[in-house]
Amino acid sequence: MIELLGILLVVQGAGGLLNRLLDARSPSWFVQLHVLPPSLHVVASVVMAVAGAAVLLAGRGRSRE
Repeated sequence: MIELLGILLVVQGAGGLLNRLLDARSPSWFVQLHVLPPSLHVVASVVMAVAGAAVLLAGRGRSRE
């Protein structure tokens, strides 16, 4: 179940980052693009993607034990 959280964070973060970097007009379904001011979109997207990757790596390490 924790892996699902990691996947969701990575998808939201990476997708939101691509949305901003490609200068898309619509915020699509990326949460941070709807709830945060535009000045924080890129930072929040990077943080979400990194946090998701960390959760996935932590879950993977825990499943090996």
